[in-house]
Amino acid sequence: MSEKTVARILKQLGMKSRIVKKYKATTNSKHQMPVHEKYLNQQFSAQTSGEVWMMDIPYSSTDEGWRYLPSVMDHVYPTDCGFQMGSRMTKEPVLSALERAYQAHRPASEVLHHSDRGSQYAAQEHQKKLVEYGMKGSMSRKRNCYDNVCIESFHSILKKELVYLEHFKTREEYISFTWSSTA
Repeated sequence: MSEKTVARILKQLGMKSRIVKKYKATTNSKHQMPVHEKYLNQQFSAQTSGEVWMMDIPYSSTDEGWRYLPSVMDHVYPTDCGFQMGSRMTKEPVLSALERAYQAHRPASEVLHHSDRGSQYAAQEHQKKLVEYGMKGSMSRKRNCYDNVCIESFHSILKKELVYLEHFKTREEYISFTWSSTA
């Protein structure tokens, strides 16, 4: 079936297709901070909750500017363990999201903490928190979203199914919508 035929049928049914936004790389992996080996190695086979946590920072625009949502996701139960809104993509909201996840779930054994190579995750403060919480760091290869595909996929669906269908005038409007939609 051609695109025009699909578009015509959708229009007759009063429907629209969801358009995927173009990808824009935002990870700053060009830093001099140390990075972890890729221990996860695309082996998404954790057996119990609290064994592997993945972290990423999706973002969306509002009329007032960008909004960032650093979040932590458990591999076995793919829901957000912890997240924190931020108006800048800095280490502070990332640390807050990790703190929230840790306080909410208190893992009983070592957690493999996987993220991209962003400066927020490589920052000394973030690395200290991993040690304090008994977590083992793991980082994706440069420019390889498949190393963190579980959380990337979760955020992609969140954006396509919720965020891209709305227009947000203020950052507060985006925050309240996102929090109420994921709760």
